[in-house]
Amino acid sequence: MPISRRTLGLGITALATARALPAAAQADYPSRPVTLVVSWAPGGSTDFVGRLLAQGMSRSLGQQVVVENRAGASGTIGHASVARARPDGYTILLGVNSTYAMATHLFPNKGYDDARSFAPIGRVAETPIFLCTTPATGATTVAELIALAKRQPGKMSYASSGAGSSAHLATELFLKMADIDVLNVTYRGGAPAVQALLAGEVQMAFVDAVTALPLIQAKSVVPLGVSSLQRSPLAPDVPTIAEAGLAGFECSSQFALLAPAGTPEPVIRKLNEAMLATLKDPEVLGRLQGAANAATPGSPAEFPAYLQAESAKWGEVIRTRGITGE
Repeated sequence: MPISRRTLGLGITALATARALPAAAQADYPSRPVTLVVSWAPGGSTDFVGRLLAQGMSRSLGQQVVVENRAGASGTIGHASVARARPDGYTILLGVNSTYAMATHLFPNKGYDDARSFAPIGRVAETPIFLCTTPATGATTVAELIALAKRQPGKMSYASSGAGSSAHLATELFLKMADIDVLNVTYRGGAPAVQALLAGEVQMAFVDAVTALPLIQAKSVVPLGVSSLQRSPLAPDVPTIAEAGLAGFECSSQFALLAPAGTPEPVIRKLNEAMLATLKDPEVLGRLQGAANAATPGSPAEFPAYLQAESAKWGEVIRTRGITGE
């Protein structure tokens, strides 16, 4: 049956309208609250950064950004839920490198691909961890701890907060670079691991900054080095592990904002702008720094190369040290 000009015109109008709808939706974005998924339990450093970011971005976007904790399986449950979410900018993720660069090698069947399943919005912040021992060991420097371990290979032990955790992999990187043999004792979480160190059950542990700083001030632990490339302004007398003898050593919790793959570029741009504005806010910066975090504002374009390098680094550590997921 021949198509009339009127029918053809109506069809073209309908098609143009259909194509215009997504663009209109993008222009109005956000028109309702945005969910920010944090893939770890409330109360930790990831949750702290997520809630601080949500507050600032709510002001910038003019819509509430609501934090939703979806914890479990080293963060992969939360990541998987965002990978499956509709790519419209209303479900986004605060990722951390212990999941997107470390757990990816430990849980190959997690149901998503870290490089392909997400559209990066930008890096947010990072927080270091401290290599600590106790006064009982007699070690006051990284070099002294390494010498102590070399005198008794396989006799010393360290505490970690679970297979594939930042503390676990940081220690394995340290042992690899120092060429020492120290046994891993795994605890169910950071708090039991620190208690084991304080009780003398182990001789060393990497401890997150928020937990370590009060213990350092109380002289309950001896801080040998900080894992970041720069000293922490909250503990300026503690050298970096790199400057203490292991050149190039670096490990920190690194946070990044991600959206489902396929999220429109204008939406990504708005989210990045809101994130950057938040990270320039003096109040936000003060609260970040007060919890030993450093802002690392980044762009979507920078993230893929960073992810590739970070994933390759920890993939090598995991393979060469024979580390497996629980």
